[in-house]
Amino acid sequence: IFFMLLQNGVKVFGDCAINVDPNAEQLAEIGLVSSRTARAFGIYPRVAMLSYATGDSNVGPMIDKVRKATAIARESAPDDPIEGPIQFDAAVDPAVAAVKFKGVDNAVAGKATVCIFPDLNSGNNAYKAVQQAAHAIAIGPVMQGLRMPVNDLSRGCTVEDIVNTVVVTCIQSQDAKKLRAAKEG
Repeated sequence: IFFMLLQNGVKVFGDCAINVDPNAEQLAEIGLVSSRTARAFGIYPRVAMLSYATGDSNVGPMIDKVRKATAIARESAPDDPIEGPIQFDAAVDPAVAAVKFKGVDNAVAGKATVCIFPDLNSGNNAYKAVQQAAHAIAIGPVMQGLRMPVNDLSRGCTVEDIVNTVVVTCIQSQDAKKLRAAKEG
């Protein structure tokens, strides 16, 4: 994932660096793990499973994959707010969400904090587009699903990138320690 530090708050974008074309099960797992990562960093996870269509507005193999991933994720975490398929604008903009959801209250639409892209192409391009267009700080990639915290830096990273990655890795380590203690106790 990447933590996207925006003017109006922090969003979690996943997967933007590792999984090229995850299947529905893998996409659901990315959503669930990203939700846990967000929570570990004090971000209330409202998970948007992104697609080029919202709800039943269109059909196709990619939308079907996102729809299936959403169903799997909801089944695994029935108390977590997870919505999909949903377009990015409907996920993060309350005005667009109100139009696309026709006034129906939704825990995620217009309020998403965790945005899960259907493939690496869309995720990688989206985080870079938002980073450049909004002059956002992108912290990542933050690796997930490993036994111990391991993160990556690009060859062109700055000192600030290194510091941010060290801080993230330390927080991941503390969270992993808490989880191990809870399992043992």
